[in-house]
Amino acid sequence: FMQFDLGMEHGRPTLTPLPAQHIDTGLGLNRMALIQQGTETIFETDDFKPLIELGEQLSGRRYGEGFEVDRALRVLADHTRAATFLVADGVVPSNEDRGYVLRRIMRRAIYRGRSLGIEPGVPMLARYADVVTELMGDFYPRVVQECDLVQRWLRAEEESFNRTLDQGTRLLEDLVARAKERGDEGIAADDAFRLHDTYGFPFDLTREMATERSLGVDEAGFSELMEQQRARARAASVDRSVQGGMELEGPPTEFTGYDSLEEVATVTALREDDRVVLKLDRSPFYAKGGGQISDSGVIACEDGDCRARVVDVMRAGDDQAVVVEVEEGALHQGERVVARVDRATRHATEANHTATHLLHAALRERLGTHVRQAGSYVGPDKLRFDFTHGASLSPDELRDVEDRVNEWVLRNDIVRPQQTSLDEARAKGAMALFGEKYGDVVRMVEVGDGSYSRELCGGTHVRSTAEIGLFKVTTETSSASNVRRIEALTGPGAVQYMRDRDRLLGEIAAAARTEPAQVTERIVALQAEAKKAAKSGGVTFDEEALAAHAAQVDGALVLAEAVDGIDAKALMDVADRLKGRLGDNAAIVLGSVVDARVHLVAAVTPALVARGVKAGEIVKVAAQVAGGGGGGRDTMAQAGGKDPEKLGEALAAARSAIEERLRT
Repeated sequence: FMQFDLGMEHGRPTLTPLPAQHIDTGLGLNRMALIQQGTETIFETDDFKPLIELGEQLSGRRYGEGFEVDRALRVLADHTRAATFLVADGVVPSNEDRGYVLRRIMRRAIYRGRSLGIEPGVPMLARYADVVTELMGDFYPRVVQECDLVQRWLRAEEESFNRTLDQGTRLLEDLVARAKERGDEGIAADDAFRLHDTYGFPFDLTREMATERSLGVDEAGFSELMEQQRARARAASVDRSVQGGMELEGPPTEFTGYDSLEEVATVTALREDDRVVLKLDRSPFYAKGGGQISDSGVIACEDGDCRARVVDVMRAGDDQAVVVEVEEGALHQGERVVARVDRATRHATEANHTATHLLHAALRERLGTHVRQAGSYVGPDKLRFDFTHGASLSPDELRDVEDRVNEWVLRNDIVRPQQTSLDEARAKGAMALFGEKYGDVVRMVEVGDGSYSRELCGGTHVRSTAEIGLFKVTTETSSASNVRRIEALTGPGAVQYMRDRDRLLGEIAAAARTEPAQVTERIVALQAEAKKAAKSGGVTFDEEALAAHAAQVDGALVLAEAVDGIDAKALMDVADRLKGRLGDNAAIVLGSVVDARVHLVAAVTPALVARGVKAGEIVKVAAQVAGGGGGGRDTMAQAGGKDPEKLGEALAAARSAIEERLRT
C-alpha cells in the first residue's frame, strides 16, 4: 500500500504523503498476459512460447511429457532470456557481484540443456539469444544494438563451461571408481565441494551422476562447507553504506572544491573518539567516491592557534565528514577555520582522472563498444582502470591505445564539466556506470567537442588535456573473469617511470658488457651459450623449442609437455629453467617416463599462484590420471604414476585444470 514518500532530513527519516496513493497488486506484464491469453503458466504466453519451442527443436523432447523435461525447458527459456538482457545492459560473466549472478544463470541454463540431451557443439545460448532479440527487439532496442556483444559473451561462456563439465565428469568418474574400490557409500563432502569450488562443477550434477552409479553424496557436509565459505566471505566484507560511523549531526556540507582549493569555513559538528571527525559548512575537500581518493590538506584555525592535517574525507550520503589528525592546539564546534587542499596532490589526481576517461574512450575505439568500466582507482600516484573484455590485449592493441590517449593529450582539448539533466546527458550519449543511481540533474564531463569522451562523473579534472603531460601504461593484467585491468601513470610519475626504465636498460647493458642498442642480440647469444652448456651436462633436448610450445591463455603462458628420458630430478631443473624463460606469468607441467614409471613436475610463477593456479593442486590432477599421487608447494610440486600409457592424458588434464583456474 503506497502512501508516503520516505526521505531524510538532518539524518532523520521523514514521511511525506504521496499526492496519489495506490495498491501494488504485483500484476505485471507476464501475469496480465497469462490472464488475457488464457494460459496456465507464463511459459505458454507469446513472450515465452517461442523459447520453449526452440528448446523442443534443439533437444527432441516435448513440453508436457514430464516434470523434469518441463522444468528444464522452462529454466532454459527464462535463464537465457535474462542472460540476454543482462549482457545487453553491460553485465559480463565473472566471479563477483552481478557478474557472478549472470554466470550462475548461464551455467544453470547450460546444465539443463545438457540434461535434455542438447549436444555440446550446439551454440545453445546464442540460438536462444537470437529468438529473444527477435521477440523483444522492437520494445527493447538495446538487445538489437548489442547483438554482437551478447553473442560473443554467451558463446564464450558456453564453450568454457562445456569444458568444465567434461573435466568435472572425468574427475567425478575417478572419485566414483575409488569410492567403489574402498566400499564407500558415497562421495565425500570435501570431494564434492572441491568439484564445485575449484572446478565449477555443479553440486546438482555431482549428486545426479553419483545416484546413477548407486552412490550417495554427503549433502549435509557439503552444505556445511558452503556455509563456512559464506561465513568467511561475510567476515571479509565491509559494509560501505555505514562508512565506519562517519555520519554526524548538523546541516549538510556545501562542497566548493570544483571551483576553489581554499575556503574559510565553520566547524558545524565534531566528534572525538579514537580519531577526530568533523563537519564544515563549506568544504573544498573532495570526498572519496567514483574511484577517486579523497583530498588531503590542512585545516587551521582562523586566529592561528590550531592546525590539523586532513587524512580522509568520507561520504555520508550526499554529505561529507572530514577525518583529521590534530597537530597543534584543538578544534571546537563553531570554530572558524581555513581549509586548504594540497594543490600538488589534487592536480596529480585530476590528471589521472581525466586520463582515465581518455583511456576508456581509446579502449572502446580500439577494442569495441562492449568495453565498459568495471571499477577504477584514481589517486595522485597512478590510475587503475578495470574494464569488460574477454582476452588480454596484444602488444599492438596496447600500443595503439597508449598512442591514442597521448594524441588527445597533445591536442590540448578543453575539459568541460557541466550540470545537465539526466535525459539530456543520455541523449548526447554520455557514458554512465552500470548500476549507479543518478538524480534528475547530473554532472557530465566532456572532453573537446565530446565526440570521443563524454561521461557522467562527479570527480575532479584538469582544465585541458595537455595538463596530463604524458600517459604511460605500466601493466595490463586480468582483474577477474572477463575483466581486464590497466594501470598507468601520467605527468611527472610517467616521466620518472621512463627514466627508471632507461637506467635499468643501462644497467643490463653494462652487466651484459654491451651497448643498450645491442642488449637483445647479446641476450640471445648468452641464451645460446647456456643451451650449449646444458646439453653438455647431459640434457639433450631443445629447451627453446620446448618453450615455444607454450600457449597464451588469458594473459598467461601455459606449457604442458612430455620430455623423453629425463628423471625426476632433471625434470625439476628443466621446469625451473623454463619458468625463468617464460616470464612472470607462466604455468608449466612436464612429464616423462623412466623405467616404466611416470614422473610429473609442475612449476607456477607467484603471479599465477595469486590467480588460483597452484602447482601442488595441478600436479595432483595429472597424477590421478596416471594412477599415482604427489604434491608440493604452490610454486613447485612433483608427483609420480604407474601407468605410462596415460602420460598424454595426464598432461591434458593438467592443462585443462590450469586453463579453468585462469578463466574463472
